[in-house]
Amino acid sequence: MTGAVLVLNAGSSSLKFALYTGARADLAVVCEGQVEGLGTAPYMVVKDAGGKTLGEERWPPAAAGEGHGLALERLSAWAREHLNLPEIGVVGHRVVHGGPKFAAAVRIDERVLEALEVYVPLAPLHQPHNLAAIREIAERRPELAQVACFDTAFHRGHASVVERFGLPDELHQAGVRRYGFHGLSYEYIAERLRVLDPEVARGRVVVAHLGNGASMCAMRDGRSVDSTMGLSALDGLPMGTRCGSLDPGVVFYLLRGGMGVDEVEALLYRESGLKGVSGVSSDMRDLLASSEPRANEAVEYFVFRIARELGALAAVLGGLDALVFTAGIGERSPEIRARVCERARWLGVTLDEVANQRNEGVISVAGTEPSVWVVPTDEERMIALDALDVLETH
Repeated sequence: MTGAVLVLNAGSSSLKFALYTGARADLAVVCEGQVEGLGTAPYMVVKDAGGKTLGEERWPPAAAGEGHGLALERLSAWAREHLNLPEIGVVGHRVVHGGPKFAAAVRIDERVLEALEVYVPLAPLHQPHNLAAIREIAERRPELAQVACFDTAFHRGHASVVERFGLPDELHQAGVRRYGFHGLSYEYIAERLRVLDPEVARGRVVVAHLGNGASMCAMRDGRSVDSTMGLSALDGLPMGTRCGSLDPGVVFYLLRGGMGVDEVEALLYRESGLKGVSGVSSDMRDLLASSEPRANEAVEYFVFRIARELGALAAVLGGLDALVFTAGIGERSPEIRARVCERARWLGVTLDEVANQRNEGVISVAGTEPSVWVVPTDEERMIALDALDVLETH
């Protein structure tokens, strides 16, 4: 393929991006950044791979429905002026939910978009904005190849017993099942482990993707075996503002108490998790720095749930050869890692406290099993690689 690879992660009023050049084997990030304030006061900042600011730009708000496409035009114009790059050859999009239909990245056409619209209710905070950006770019640049890369795809192929809920089979066949998310992150970690330690990569590994969104994945031989998330991105671990696992009876209780469906949805997605338990913040850094008792309770709850799920996933795997921490909290919080590892001592986890402070590499005591790792994730790079693979097959 000739041309640069642009990776986009579209939100309601924001657009995160990264620009890559080169073939798959030597793919290099040229710049990355984001546009905020789409629809109100758009502001773009572009940084190099080391985090140095290369440029900033503001522009008047566009008409309704023109935010993401206009942002792409502004970014393309900025790149032409300031960077010696080929034109963009393909856009790779993070799309949260691929449902039962999509088990791998796919080139986007109208039929794909129509299929993905069906999964909007399963990822209401993300899917509508992912698809809106795709449609707007298609209208402005119909000749430009676009590829959808799914957070659910890495988990496709789970055993039926893993995917099922205890519901009538007709609902399972209709797609009401456990999917798992953060698959782009897990796919990247699986590839990195093959480079860092092929023997570990072939073993029984639990990866903890801990950030504002949080989940865990059990892998064997680099493939997903089980995940803490289910039908939607609400399930499993408590997150920044999402509740995590919840007795369905709580929803009935809230509805019968007078809350509407939209209110319950907003509560579970936006007002729960670390934010709801602590009453202080959804940011782990704020909670660790706070003297409020509820802040500490939120941290303890987060750690407890990670340790609980770690035990469950180790049981699914039949043992544990390695534990990997990744994403914002997982990569940058020695304290959270230490608390989790202390609760996992029964599994044989033995933390090297000095190595833990380094925030990267093997952080368990040398020669002990399971090994414990900190491996930075790179979902954007994984999207770029998947987008190149899709174009090569065409």
